[in-house]
Amino acid sequence: MTVREAVTVERLDGAGAARAEGELRKVYAEVFAEPPYFESAEGVEAGFRRFDAEVREPGFRAAIARAADGEPVGMAYGHPLGAASGWWERMITPVAEGMGREDGRRTFGLMELAVRARWRRLDVGRRLHDALIEGAGEERVMLNMWPEATAALAAYRRWGYRKVGEARGGADGFVMDAMILDLPPHS
Repeated sequence: MTVREAVTVERLDGAGAARAEGELRKVYAEVFAEPPYFESAEGVEAGFRRFDAEVREPGFRAAIARAADGEPVGMAYGHPLGAASGWWERMITPVAEGMGREDGRRTFGLMELAVRARWRRLDVGRRLHDALIEGAGEERVMLNMWPEATAALAAYRRWGYRKVGEARGGADGFVMDAMILDLPPHS
């Protein structure tokens, strides 16, 4: 069995993600301590205070990847954007009229996706991403990402995402790329 085959991906709802918080936090803390993020322990704590609220959002879903020994190697999570989500209000770049209309069913907000270094380039990130959007009723997926994260940017582009503008992120107002993936219509 190859390393790629040995990795399993499990999709979780909000309650399941809350139970797996320790595993998700472990992956998050390790991955986002790396450049270009340089996330501190305080930043991880702040991120998981948001996570505690996000798991209660309607439609929240997560995915966790584990190695054959059960060790968490990747994670992703998000939820549909409601009308009052605030994502579009952080845009610096004007977007086409109607693009920012949200109703809790139109757009899935991909909040985080992270894969530990040893398991990168094995399609773990893609499998996590696909587990989140498989069978989704949303029209599109939106994410904000650091433009300096060139490997992540290349992956998102390969998966079909396109940049729609720039947005302010976090309390310190750093600039992030806002990206959208249009999902195929459901029959």
